Amino acid sequence: MGKGRKSKTGKGGTRQPPPEEPADGGGWKATRTWIAGVLSAVLVAAVGVVFTNWFTSRGTDAIDRISGTPPVTIGHVAVDEEERNIVLREPVTDPKERGILLGRATAEERAALLNRHHASLTDRMNVTVVLVGNRTSLRIVDIKPRVLVRKARSDGAFLQKGTAGEAETVELGADLDQQAPRFTTSDDPDVRYFSKKQIDLKRDERVTLSLEIRGRKAYYEFDLLATVLAGDRTEQIVINGPGGSPFRLTGEATSFRSVYTEAPGGAWAPVPAATVCVMFPKTAGC
Repeated sequence: MGKGRKSKTGKGGTRQPPPEEPADGGGWKATRTWIAGVLSAVLVAAVGVVFTNWFTSRGTDAIDRISGTPPVTIGHVAVDEEERNIVLREPVTDPKERGILLGRATAEERAALLNRHHASLTDRMNVTVVLVGNRTSLRIVDIKPRVLVRKARSDGAFLQKGTAGEAETVELGADLDQQAPRFTTSDDPDVRYFSKKQIDLKRDERVTLSLEIRGRKAYYEFDLLATVLAGDRTEQIVINGPGGSPFRLTGEATSFRSVYTEAPGGAWAPVPAATVCVMFPKTAGC
């Protein structure tokens, strides 16, 4: 029998199959995938830390600025009206309004009547303002009274409180009769307070301002204008009186077209003409 032909491999050895190559890089591809995953995790963690640090220190400030939140919130405004005389610009002549003034009304109706007649305290007023910080760090660099209306002193009706006590000690005071009203201290009345000192606040910190404001020569409507520095931005905050209306103050006139005195239950009672002449001798007919 003949012998089958054998494949030759050169020197009589058998032919070996060609070595298999790893598909598409094999182990190196897996290694690269693993390294990429580790780097991604490290990058995400680093970005998270950076974002957390930024958000903690500046992020809330940026969000507040974008949303229009002011750097300072007006937490409270109050005017001390205890034992302070009140003056109306016009006398109360409407029968319904006279009924309200004389006591046949609720406290809300009396307050609305006084507001309609531009009721104001006389000569001076004590104002308490509480400001709350809305930024990580801010500085109140100035607060000043801003006169909106200046007219002749009110003489429509004089509402005399039971007693007129002395003013309490206050931290800052301003005189609206000056050409450029500014807040000063009793210890240094010739120097503007905010030219030497400012008020620093952090988020949620509060500062209480006790202000005495004077005005004897005219009738004034005014607000308070605060200048606040937060970061690299300066903003102005307007502080109005309770209820959002401007503050009102008038110098006391020498005579009034009508005079009342305080009565029980929040009412007011007309003062007899003879007594009015004693109180205000320059009144017509005295």
